[in-house]
Amino acid sequence: MNRTTRTLIVVTIAIAVASIATYAVFVALKSRPAREVEVAHAYQVVAARPLPVGTRVTPTDVKLVAWPAAALVPGGFTSVDQVIDRGLVSSVAENEPLNGNNVASKEAGAGLPPIIPPGMRAISVRVNEIIGVAGFVIQGTRVDVMAILRDANNSMARVVVSNVQVLAAGTNIDQDAAKNGQAIPSTVVTLLVTPDDAARIGLAAVEGQIMLTLRNPLDTNIADARGIRTANLRGEAAPPPLATAPAPTASVRRITAFVAPPPVPPAPRIYTVETIRAAKRTEETVK
Repeated sequence: MNRTTRTLIVVTIAIAVASIATYAVFVALKSRPAREVEVAHAYQVVAARPLPVGTRVTPTDVKLVAWPAAALVPGGFTSVDQVIDRGLVSSVAENEPLNGNNVASKEAGAGLPPIIPPGMRAISVRVNEIIGVAGFVIQGTRVDVMAILRDANNSMARVVVSNVQVLAAGTNIDQDAAKNGQAIPSTVVTLLVTPDDAARIGLAAVEGQIMLTLRNPLDTNIADARGIRTANLRGEAAPPPLATAPAPTASVRRITAFVAPPPVPPAPRIYTVETIRAAKRTEETVK
């Protein structure tokens, strides 16, 4: 038997022994019963189906599932009764836990009111396909509110409120159509503004015409509010600002004091002395 044959026999025997040992270990491990490790868990209320914003939660909208006790969602609910008849302030996906960030308080109700943050206001403006940017002004987008004030000689257009969030388009406050890039034609758009901005929009709607300009959600710069006039479109120079009266300046009034001249000294008295010498009579003046 040569050396090559002996090597081949040794390698074959080694492979066979290794295969048998591996199979024996596999059979031994397979026959062992599985060990179940008990993990402490609690219960969490999750959405049974996708729920849009503004939904009033019903018992069929949620379910109670086991949740690891060490990883409970902060502010989550452990009972279905805790979320019944409460509104959603944001959309919820299926099996997403409900908590204080997406569920409104019991007193807030459902629909649009719970979505409005404290200190803010919701105001609706009438739009059409032109004003509403062909229906692409939908819930979640951001716009600038432009007012067109008409004047017989020189009308003006300017941005009155900048970077405003759209709460709803019409009566639809769901973003499902917006996620697919679809337009939502509507006649009314609801905006989320401060009380001061709500007053500006209301006054602009009465005094002129409202226009909405759609902006990129990543663009947070404040729009230029100086506006443009009809004269600018014609290429004419903008009318100069109205002249204002100069501020009154303090005048200096010179008062010349009258100083009386010194009194004239009285003239010296002159005395006349008459002298008679014999038959000669003379008069002399003495001061």
